[in-house]
Amino acid sequence: MLMKIFPFLGWFRNYSLGALRIDAISGLTVALVLIPQSMAYAQLAGLPAYYGLYASFLPPMIASLFGSSRQLATGPVAVVSLMTSASLEPLATAGSEGYIVYAILLALMVGLFQFALGLLRLGLVVNFLSHPVVNGFTNAAALIIASSQLSKMFGVYVDKAHHHYKTIWRVILAAFHYTHWPTLLMGALAFAIMYGLKRISPKFPNVLAAVAITTIISWATGFDHNVHVDLSAINSPDAREAVINFNRVVTTLPALAEERTRAGKELEKAKKTGRQESILKAKHHLDMVAIKIEQLKFDTHIFRKEIREFLFKGVEQEDGTLKFYLPEDMPANAKSDGRIWRIKVKNSPLDTGNLFMIGGGAVVAHIPKGLPSLTIPNIDLGIMLHLFPFAAIISLLGFMEAISIAKAMAAKTGQRLDPNQELIGQGLANILGSFGKSYPVSGSFSRSAVNLQAGAVSGLSSVFTSLMVVIVLLFFTPLLYHLPQSVLAAVIMMAVIGLVNVSGFIHAWKAQWYDGAIAIISFVLTLAFAPHLEKGIEVGVVLSLLVFLYKSMRPKVASLSRQEDMALRDADAFGLKECEYMALVRFDGPLFFANASYLEDRITELMRTKPRLKHIVIVSNGINDMDASGEEALSLLVDRVRSADIDISLSGVNESVMKVLRRTHFLEKIGEDHLYPTMEAAISANYTQSHAEALEEKCPLLTCCKIAEET
Repeated sequence: MLMKIFPFLGWFRNYSLGALRIDAISGLTVALVLIPQSMAYAQLAGLPAYYGLYASFLPPMIASLFGSSRQLATGPVAVVSLMTSASLEPLATAGSEGYIVYAILLALMVGLFQFALGLLRLGLVVNFLSHPVVNGFTNAAALIIASSQLSKMFGVYVDKAHHHYKTIWRVILAAFHYTHWPTLLMGALAFAIMYGLKRISPKFPNVLAAVAITTIISWATGFDHNVHVDLSAINSPDAREAVINFNRVVTTLPALAEERTRAGKELEKAKKTGRQESILKAKHHLDMVAIKIEQLKFDTHIFRKEIREFLFKGVEQEDGTLKFYLPEDMPANAKSDGRIWRIKVKNSPLDTGNLFMIGGGAVVAHIPKGLPSLTIPNIDLGIMLHLFPFAAIISLLGFMEAISIAKAMAAKTGQRLDPNQELIGQGLANILGSFGKSYPVSGSFSRSAVNLQAGAVSGLSSVFTSLMVVIVLLFFTPLLYHLPQSVLAAVIMMAVIGLVNVSGFIHAWKAQWYDGAIAIISFVLTLAFAPHLEKGIEVGVVLSLLVFLYKSMRPKVASLSRQEDMALRDADAFGLKECEYMALVRFDGPLFFANASYLEDRITELMRTKPRLKHIVIVSNGINDMDASGEEALSLLVDRVRSADIDISLSGVNESVMKVLRRTHFLEKIGEDHLYPTMEAAISANYTQSHAEALEEKCPLLTCCKIAEET
């Protein structure tokens, strides 16, 4: 019982100091990859970079303690981070206080969902996400993740559009207008370091090396160069007017948002009264406020875009301060400081007395020192109802990724896995992680591979990983201040390259064309609907279920005949001639309400096309289950066939189906002497009688007779 509740107790059987040393080295190695990756993934999720460290504090340790895999490395991952962003962006502005609260609440919901599935031993529910759907989604997600980092690579800022491809188009246009070359070069250098080290020394922590080198260069060269100035320092009337217009529009939005809330409450009250006039009036008021908000949001986007397109040159004054001019307005004898300056503008009003001017590249900047406080997430039932579908999808996707990785490693180590225990481990990691301000996490393929290569013996390696993150949070956060944002973008782009799997589409198509089609459709729709990623998955799941239902309703019904090796096979598939007097019909699938009539139709068609038919044997080896509708259809089929002066038998009936036939007294109807253990027994018992008036020179049931031989 203790081992079931605390599976980590099993680690210490035959555990030694040597194993402890290996686990400590493995944990340290994984931490060197996890720390920079987690910060990058947090930004992909729309959170400040240091929330990636918070998500790497408790979850790796908890998942290893209560999971079943000893090498699985849990923490922030690319796909789950992207899904988190897609789930929360409709609710709040990325990076805002409300957004962070919702991300932590989402982690709690994901954890509760996974924990409940594990506790109820419902790990098989993950099978609703078929491999073609996951492959299509993952490939699309990899492209979305990589392209979402382009703005950081080029050092440009754009507003997100309703569709991801429109956002990328905005980034491309902004990059043509202005690219911050030091930012691009820093990202390219990070790529070169990671790729080069991966080729030269695969076991070396290339991500850490790229982060360390670029951070040192950033610190030494003053890569991050910003100043705060008064609006009067901007010597451009157009720029000053744009700032004033932007502030005017932005400051109006909160009041309208409050009015929309009041209008919504008025509409709810009106609905309770049931008075149609009051309902229409309240609805009209709400619609008008919503239209005003949308118009103001559009105006905000236009003014923000205009402000971002102003590129200034800085001129140092005698008192050491800077004044900023557009290139065409520069004074004749003024000397520029050599930098291109921009006004930093987000969603909040600009402080005209303390404008933030960007003259360099973007860096991670300040990271709070110390561990996050352990608190229970704020529970909001309304928000939870909205997030539930996303939490379910993230839970299943995250678990599918984790269990796939764990199975791949277990195949190499020989370890026994328990999917339900792994669900419990992942669930507890997200639940307890949310108490430590974590967003949703899952098992990481790249870090698990590092853990396995380092020789990790037990889950203690993940405990050491968590301890390393704690040490960084307590003592080393100031060292990360100068880490360039473009380097984090490069880390993400390098990591998601491994998610691209074109061969998966080809493999699915070769297996079944419809599986390949589902994978392609899921891929295309995920790209088209992005950032609403759940729609691509939902369509893929629906298509998979429709294919399953179609195949269940129309299972394979094969007429059998003899091949060269004397085995009985599908006559249509192998081009074999069929016997005119005796038919062997194989039904592949359970016989139940959805397909019972299909069997009747196929037998009726067989009787119509074979006027000399005397005996039908239903080969039942493939019928693994039968319900009341299936038994009823079979009973009626016996009556119909025998009324046409044709006999009918069954062969290869399994135990579960036989129990149904006995309970429903079907055996009395067909006769127990018409049940045969094998097809050969059925042929031997009925061949002579069915061929009494046969005109065939060579019967296809006795020797191979192909259609081609006739022609």
